[in-house]
Amino acid sequence: MQLSLTQSSLFFGLILLAAGASLLLKYSSASAVARHFPRSEQAGKVLMILAMAWTGWKVWHLGSMDYGDYKQYILIGFGVLGALSFKYAADFLSVRASTILYLFFADMLVDSAWMRYEEPLRLLMVVPVYIGIAFSLYLAYAPYRLRDFFNWAFAQESRGKTLAMVAAIYGLLLSAVAFTF
Repeated sequence: MQLSLTQSSLFFGLILLAAGASLLLKYSSASAVARHFPRSEQAGKVLMILAMAWTGWKVWHLGSMDYGDYKQYILIGFGVLGALSFKYAADFLSVRASTILYLFFADMLVDSAWMRYEEPLRLLMVVPVYIGIAFSLYLAYAPYRLRDFFNWAFAQESRGKTLAMVAAIYGLLLSAVAFTF
């Protein structure tokens, strides 16, 4: 799916706004969900199935220049790897699957800003996406760090609400900037 720069900026901004606002409005329940998320088996299974499906879709649409002649073997390999992850990487599977999904999502967002040098405000969307990519790669390596971050962020209500406020304000700013493209 190809998004325009306006669509991707608006979509990312609305996601940040919704995450920040939900945490501000329903702090106790949203923080409890966030704290439970890294080790949630149900979330891990659902997100991993989504990640496997998205990976399969991406592999199925490979061109011949991108190892497309071998896509059935690649598809089988990723399918086996995904299935084995349920058994051998079940701990923090929700974090690992989230990192896969974020990397695919980030690919769509960054593609929309590719070669759009005449739009300097695109960096308001692109820079946080690249920071998210770096964190995703780190969390794929050390998924327990997300649990540690949530424990730190929600240890004090003021800290969690400050982070939520920053996310909501940045999401609102990004949503507004999206209409300038």
